[in-house]
Amino acid sequence: MRVALIISVEGMVGIEMTSFIAILGAAGLAIGLALQGTLQNFAVGVIILLLKPFKVGDFVDVGGHTGTVKEIQIFNTIMTTPDNKVIIIPNGGLANANMTNFSAIPTRRVDFSFGISYGDDFEKAKSLIRGLFDADDRILKDPEPFVRVGELGASSVNITTRVWVNSANYWAVHFDMIETAKKTFDKEGISIPFPQMDVHIAK
Repeated sequence: MRVALIISVEGMVGIEMTSFIAILGAAGLAIGLALQGTLQNFAVGVIILLLKPFKVGDFVDVGGHTGTVKEIQIFNTIMTTPDNKVIIIPNGGLANANMTNFSAIPTRRVDFSFGISYGDDFEKAKSLIRGLFDADDRILKDPEPFVRVGELGASSVNITTRVWVNSANYWAVHFDMIETAKKTFDKEGISIPFPQMDVHIAK
């Protein structure tokens, strides 16, 4: 109001105001553009806090970054990666980004594929795998573990398995089961074949 009054008075007394108004308009535009990103970050931050697509402690993949949410601020979201790097993401960048929340549901499925030799007993291998699953308390009994021959590969019979675990146990079960299965197969004489190719030479 005061600015408009000053401009009107100076115009009445003969002061050229065209250049001043142009400069003032340009300054206003520059300030508006400078604040555009900040206002978007603020608006998206409010939406995240209200709608809660993720919360502190969730493990997410968002905007090309994967990590654990450590803090949700009004302008930024702070994450840490599995190798302990800190990522600060402006909230505005999350507005249209695809997001995967690995912690939203309390259970996750772990998939394995165990390849055995064509000369081995696949029913025995399946029984051994089921025994490993039954012996691990971290693997849920409901849904029931899935163990079936999934593929007759180029050099192996591939046994497809799927088990459900609590989300917090996903990676521990993933690595432990692969290692335990290898030791069990070695002990029981089940071989894990190398990739191979038969070459026939025509005379």
